[in-house]
Amino acid sequence: MKITLTGSLGNITKPIAETLVAKGYEVKIISSNPDRAEAIKAMGAIPLIGSVADTAFLTAAFTGADAVYTMVPPDFSVPNFKAYISEIGKNYAVAIQQSGVKKVVNLSSVGADLPDGTGPIAGLHEVEKTFAQLDGVAVKHLRAGYFYINFLANVDMVKHANILGSNFGADAKLVLVHPGHIAKVAAEAFEDDFAGKSVQYVASDDESTPADVAKALGTAVSKPALPWIEFSDKDAFNGMTGAGLPEEIAKNYVEMGDAIRSNVLFVDYFKNKPVLGGATLQDFAAEFAVAYNG
Repeated sequence: MKITLTGSLGNITKPIAETLVAKGYEVKIISSNPDRAEAIKAMGAIPLIGSVADTAFLTAAFTGADAVYTMVPPDFSVPNFKAYISEIGKNYAVAIQQSGVKKVVNLSSVGADLPDGTGPIAGLHEVEKTFAQLDGVAVKHLRAGYFYINFLANVDMVKHANILGSNFGADAKLVLVHPGHIAKVAAEAFEDDFAGKSVQYVASDDESTPADVAKALGTAVSKPALPWIEFSDKDAFNGMTGAGLPEEIAKNYVEMGDAIRSNVLFVDYFKNKPVLGGATLQDFAAEFAVAYNG
């Protein structure tokens, strides 16, 4: 099987590629960074250097592939984050149709069933809608939970403010996932005989609350009493922009936090719960401690 992956050597694409190469598949990896080419070759994959904004490049990259993995790489420089995500999805759709690819595994998100009010996830809702129009193409959307590794951005907060928090409460529902588990599910999906358009939820933990996260991470860094603090939207926005995030990106993440706080983000997930897999919260706490102590 010939498979083209987007996502360069990211936390999900790299382990997908390693798994597929080990199984003997021909794997091509799209990256916008020419400096990644040698590392991609060292893995036994073929580098394709170009931009996901370039539909001609994408079409050439997808041509000849039996299947492709699509994900929208983050770009924090864009003026409209949701529109950017939607537009990259349209680029992928054009390239899929023009290249003749018949099988797609697409990275989406829990909450992508909702059309708005979810921050950047609303952009992934648009991607799913765009892919729904692909004639004769089997598409499996992997709706992944909230990445454990997002909490690594809070190392300084824990270290210097002795708190962990966001604009949702300590008892909010969470659906958490490790990127490694997403990679495992994605790699397996290429060998599935799926047809039409389908959704598969991917999660590692759907029982832990933000308070549980604070306790686990705090304990791992010798701060067992670490509290989870619910910020106001304004304070969350100011904290993110103060840490260097552009206002457009901070605005979107505040909106996503609102969707968690109001318990709307995970409603469809809990109606269609998957088999959990991958790292537990305790496993990730050990990763967090390494980053914290590093």
